[in-house]
This record gives sequence, structure tokens and C-alpha cells, in this order.
Amino acid sequence: MGICEATKSYESWLRHCTEAVESELTWKHGQMRSDLFMFFRGTYYRWTQLWPEICKDLLDAPKVLGAGDLHVGSFGTWRDAEGRLCWGVDDFDDSYPLPFTNDLVRLATSVKLLTDSSDLHIKYRQGCAAILDGYEEALREGGCPFVLAEHDVELEQLGIEAIKPPPDFWENLLRDPEVNVHKVPPDARKALEKALPPRVAYKVVRRKAGMGSLGQRRFVAITMHEGGYIGREAKATVPSASVWKEGKRGRGERYYESAIASAVRSHDPFQRVIGDWLIRRLSPDSNPIEIDDLPKKRDERKLLYAMGKEVGNVHLGEPRQRKRILQDLRRRPKNWLRCAGKQMARITEKEWRQYKKAG
Repeated sequence: MGICEATKSYESWLRHCTEAVESELTWKHGQMRSDLFMFFRGTYYRWTQLWPEICKDLLDAPKVLGAGDLHVGSFGTWRDAEGRLCWGVDDFDDSYPLPFTNDLVRLATSVKLLTDSSDLHIKYRQGCAAILDGYEEALREGGCPFVLAEHDVELEQLGIEAIKPPPDFWENLLRDPEVNVHKVPPDARKALEKALPPRVAYKVVRRKAGMGSLGQRRFVAITMHEGGYIGREAKATVPSASVWKEGKRGRGERYYESAIASAVRSHDPFQRVIGDWLIRRLSPDSNPIEIDDLPKKRDERKLLYAMGKEVGNVHLGEPRQRKRILQDLRRRPKNWLRCAGKQMARITEKEWRQYKKAG
């Protein structure tokens, strides 16, 4: 199966799992053809086929409930129950029991692609070393949540001076296409209303966001409440692409809630799965953080070290595997992550060129 056949097969499977937004899938294909990193982000389904073939020597690693589709754009901020600003992995759509090596290699592959394109300036070798150093430290310490709380000292852990909220956040959201409330699926409407203050009037817009999840329906309820806007998003959930890869139909095998609940972190009280919908709070400080959005002045080694550490926080959801993972890491050659990431980046670029040519 080539990349074009895999894409057709995955999207057909997606349509069996949920009502797909066809216009978004068309737009996604254009984005995938236009940019190698967008192609990488939009084709985790293909990764689930290729990674076990290219990295056979990593399949015997201890299994954890990992993020699955992990890359440098999979991290973001949220507010915990105390109102503190937190940072960490914010995309668990493709969570699945996999060897712990999957998440690390996918993160390293994204670093390789971005160092090659000069979007990251750190040397690839140093980036991989930083990821592994952070990962091992988290395992040795038993995890360490990133609670930034707007203090410079905590932000310094990420190698940056500030996290700036996106400008005109609410104005841009309010410009999204409005949906008649009564045309929102009843279960999505009920889920949104559970997450809003009681008996408030609200408007609903359709939101297009992300890359890997394009094609899944997103409804955002927005209301003016006690002097300011508040927003709640309902996104249709689908099983991990790993379920598609295993040849399963995809009925209920979702690991999102388990992965986020078991991770070592200060949790977002608004983020939960209700029925077939993922509910989350939207605000200028509850958002994914793209590399392009980070300050130009940054310590990329510290940033990748923090990312590695946060992957460890996620994998510590399986605490019994901690010693086994550390033992596994000790027996592997020092360059295992660097080599695997380079191999996967090479095959990703080859497939991208085939996909562009076919389009």
C-alpha cells in the first residue's frame, strides 16, 4: 500500500467512525502537498504502517499508553483548577498502547524535519540528546508537571521568556461560520451545555483547526459571561489511527481520556470526553503553541529537554513500566534515537514527493 492508497483507505475508515467534513479533507490534502512538515503532521495513519517496518529493532521496547501522534507542535498551555498556567502535551487523539520508543522517535523525526528546514536552529544531534536527557530525568524523578504560573523562573524551564496569547483570539473565533444551535447534533449540544454556566445564551460556530484531526467536526459555543467571553469546543472523537492500522472498524476504542487522566500533570478541569465528543475550554491561554509562535529568542535545547521530560510525564501513566523503560534505554546504543528519527524523516520526505507528484 502506497501513500495515496493509505490516505484513501484511512479517510474511508474515518467516514465509518464519524461524519466527516469533506471540505476540510480537501483543504488538508492541499496543505499536505504544499509543505513537508504539514504532510508529516497530517499523515499519522501512514506512520502507523511505516514505523514498525523501518524501526523493527524498537518494537520490543516496553509498551505504554503514549500520545501516538507526537511532534513539536503537540504541546500547549491550559489553566488548571487553581487557575495556574500549565504546559505540556495537549493532543491525545491518537493515544494507543505502543512501545515507548514510538513517541520519542516521532518527536525526533519532527525535530529532524524542522532542523533541515531551518525552523529550528539547534543541531539535530543535540536536539535528540536533549529529548532523551529530559525523558530519562522525568522517569528517574517519577515525573514533574510543568506549572508555569506566569513566573519567569518557570518559563525559563522551556527556554523562553514569554508565552504570548494569540492576538485577536475572540474576534477571529467569532468570525468563524455560525451554526444554528438546533442544527448542532443533540449529543454535542448537551455536552457543550454541561460545560457552560447554567442557562446561558450562546452562539455556535464551526472551527477549523489542527492538521491531523482535520475532517472531524468541531463546534464552539461562545457566550459573554460576567464581563468577558468564554468558549467551549466539542470535537468529534475517533479512535487512534493505530486502530485503522490493525484493521479494526473503530467502535469505541478510544484512549484519549485514559491517557490524559493518567499523565503526571496538573489537569485542565474542563477537558473531558462526553459521549462521542471531546470537550475543552477555549481561550487565548488554552491553546497549542506552534514553533512559529514562540519568541525568536529561545533556548532550543531547553525547550526540547522540556518536551522530552513531558513525554516522560505522559509515559509515567504506566508507572510499573518505569524501571523496564530505564533498563531498555541503558541497553540501546547511544545514537538509537538519532538514527531512527533520521530514517523516518528520510522516508517521510520520499512519501511526500510521491504524494505531491500524484496530486
